[in-house]
Amino acid sequence: MKSTIPGGFLVAGLLAALPAWAAEEMPEREQAAKEAASALMKELGGELKQAMKEGGPPEAVKVCTQKAPRITARLSRERGWQVTRVSNDFRNPLLGMPDPWEQEVLKEFESRAEEGESLKGMGYGEVVNEPEGKFYRYMQAIPTQEMCVACHGPEDQLDPTVRETLQERYPHDRATGFQPGDLRGAFSIKQPVEE
Repeated sequence: MKSTIPGGFLVAGLLAALPAWAAEEMPEREQAAKEAASALMKELGGELKQAMKEGGPPEAVKVCTQKAPRITARLSRERGWQVTRVSNDFRNPLLGMPDPWEQEVLKEFESRAEEGESLKGMGYGEVVNEPEGKFYRYMQAIPTQEMCVACHGPEDQLDPTVRETLQERYPHDRATGFQPGDLRGAFSIKQPVEE
C-alpha cells in the first residue's frame, strides 16, 4: 500500500527526520488512532443502521444531528484526544469543516483513490508542529456506503422528507451528490505529543 504525506514525500523519510522518541512512538500512536477511528465508525455505524431500520433516512439524520456529536465528544474525553469526522463537503460547518492540515490530507486521499488505491483502510498520520504544541495527527478515509446515499446521494434522488429535514437542520449543507464508493470524508484523530 502506498502511503504518502501531502507533498508526496514517503513516510519512511519522515520517520528518519523525527527525533528517536517520536519514531519509536509512531507505530503505537498510529495503532491507537486507528482504534479510535474504528470505535467511532463502529458506534456511529450501529446507531445509523438502527435508525434506518426503525424510521428510515429521517431518523438517520437525527443520529447525525444529535448522537454523532455526543459520540465524538465522549470518545475525545475518554481518550484525551480530539476525535471527529471532517469533509470538504461538510454538512455542518461548525463540526465538520476540515482545518488546513486535514484539507491537504483529504486531497491526498482523493489522489490516492484516483490512482486506484482502495478507500477502505486508507489512512495517513504524522507528527505536526502547531502553535499550541506538537500533535500526532491521523486521518482515515470514509468511503460512501450504500446506506449513506439515502441522505448524502444526489439531491434530486433524496426522499422529499429527507430533503426537507436537511434544509431545516443544515441550511449550509454541502454533503449531497455522493455515490457509493466516493470519498465521503475522514475520521480525524489529534493526539498531544509531549517530548
